[in-house]
Amino acid sequence: MAKVSSDQLGTEPIGKLLIKQAVPASIGILVMSLNVLVDSIFVGNWIGSIAIAAINVVLPVSFFIAALGMAIGIGGSSIISRALGANNKEKALKTFGNQITLTLLVTISMVALGLYFVDDLIPAFGGKGTIFDPAKIYYTIILYGVPFLALCMMGNTVIRAEGKPKFAMIAMIIPSVGNLLMDYIFIYVFDWGMHGAAWATTVGYLMCFGYIFYFFLSKNSELKINLPHFGLNMPILKEIGSLGFVTLARQAVTSITYLLMNNILFNLGGEAMVAVYAIIGRMLMFALFPVFGVTQGFLPIAGFNYGALRYNRVKESIYTAIKYAALVATLVFIGLMVFPEAITSLFLSSREDLPPEELITNAFVLEHAPTAMRWVFAATPIIALQLIGAAYFQAVGKAIPALLLTLTRQGFFFIPLILILPSFLGELGVWLSFPIADVLATIVTGIYLGKEIKTKLQVSADT
Repeated sequence: MAKVSSDQLGTEPIGKLLIKQAVPASIGILVMSLNVLVDSIFVGNWIGSIAIAAINVVLPVSFFIAALGMAIGIGGSSIISRALGANNKEKALKTFGNQITLTLLVTISMVALGLYFVDDLIPAFGGKGTIFDPAKIYYTIILYGVPFLALCMMGNTVIRAEGKPKFAMIAMIIPSVGNLLMDYIFIYVFDWGMHGAAWATTVGYLMCFGYIFYFFLSKNSELKINLPHFGLNMPILKEIGSLGFVTLARQAVTSITYLLMNNILFNLGGEAMVAVYAIIGRMLMFALFPVFGVTQGFLPIAGFNYGALRYNRVKESIYTAIKYAALVATLVFIGLMVFPEAITSLFLSSREDLPPEELITNAFVLEHAPTAMRWVFAATPIIALQLIGAAYFQAVGKAIPALLLTLTRQGFFFIPLILILPSFLGELGVWLSFPIADVLATIVTGIYLGKEIKTKLQVSADT
């Protein structure tokens, strides 16, 4: 693989650079999303639809702890991108060392708390009735691997901040391929059930960590840190915290959303309705992978050029990223509107010897999920502006607007909607909350981003 310098972030044409950054990011997210998708298909076919619901209950807790690593990674990577753009290598090194120390301290503490309160957390997130026992099995095993996942998510953003998207892509592919391979061995061959599904995921995390550890020790990384760099530096920690809090707040709100959705849907239709949302949740992760890829590719370009005071390139990167993301979002929208029944059937076992309760659940899911999918993704073509706008403020180190725009969709609009609309519209009210929140959040983001471009970037570019 050819050696890539971070300097290219400030010199190559924006369109070409964004494709170079976004395509590997999209491929990595695609494989990672496929992993979640195929993992759910394996679990649904080899264990049962209740097992899919059990995993869906566990995800908010494990993802929140892992998101601590992502928050530290994205917060620190914004600093690293701008430091490299300003040719301040020492600050970049010190930031990376602080990221590692902080990730270990925070995630290990959170895992200990998560294991201690296991019997309270699972029911709180919707793990009730027949869902509780398989959810507890999966949760307990997964949590042991979460610190490694957090380090992987932190390290991946730093690799991207160095301008090396291909290595970041490989780091995302490795755990996905490893997980699916272990799924086959542990679930299908060894017949370990939920234990097998959990261990397969955990082994995938360990494989990813091994690769990222190798990358930073190799000649491919510009960030060669020494022992003093691991010592915590308060100004750097504050900057990491303020920017990383945006990502952490987003994941915290996502976890709260899962908690509310699982409980609301359980009350509306029991375990079967939670299984419907589990499939929708997988598609929310999988279907939008190219949009997230463009967003990930946009971050280091905007951050580097902002740090280098090349504001015209920052503006160009915003417009180009929105254009690319809107195009792929529209293609995703068309696919989901046309094939929701076929997508739903992938998650359900076609075996005729299933227990009666599984057959009833499958029939319910097949009836309800396609309609839910169409409503949930109804506003997909317009989300590009929402995602790129929030990402811009995080990339350039503006924590407060980044936080507010990140929380706009789920925190300010979606959560109130799902608490109100189901009381009047039942199940339909839950699904309608998704597109309404998307439209409102996109309007707010568009107004705020437009003001930023016309004032800060326009004035800076002209002076």
